[in-house]
Amino acid sequence: MLVVADTSPLNYLVWIQQDTLLPILYDRVVIPPAVYEELQRPETPHVVRQWVAHPPGWLTIQPPQQPLSGQLLLRLDDGELEAIPLARELHADRLLIDERGGRRVARARGLIVIGTLGVLETAAIRGLIDLPTVLAQLQATTFYASQRLYDEVLARDAARKANPPTDGR
Repeated sequence: MLVVADTSPLNYLVWIQQDTLLPILYDRVVIPPAVYEELQRPETPHVVRQWVAHPPGWLTIQPPQQPLSGQLLLRLDDGELEAIPLARELHADRLLIDERGGRRVARARGLIVIGTLGVLETAAIRGLIDLPTVLAQLQATTFYASQRLYDEVLARDAARKANPPTDGR
């Protein structure tokens, strides 16, 4: 499975030390140069800047052939303007992106999107993490999601634990 990642999911997964989930859940992770640059900004957490300075072997940096542009896209940042067309060009299975505007533009272009919470929920479904613990770590960062969204994710996790599949999975 090939995924293209925008800045936010990588930033937060590295910050809470859950970036190692990515090569387990997805075969290939690709980012555009703008995302690489955004992860190096001075305001980015030190641990993330260190990580991107020496990226893991499973991460590939590739520019899109044609970044998005135009008046309607003024609210998107450089990472989104490159990640969305790169995901389309590579026929990515998913685009990892958190920002609402970027998600809307990506979906309008036929992409399947998943955010930081979706990655963590997928990992929990596969038994790779304890979701309540990891979400508590995420909430201790600057990551923002509504309490309603956290509650929904935790409720699904609790329901899965209360009613595990009977087919041996």
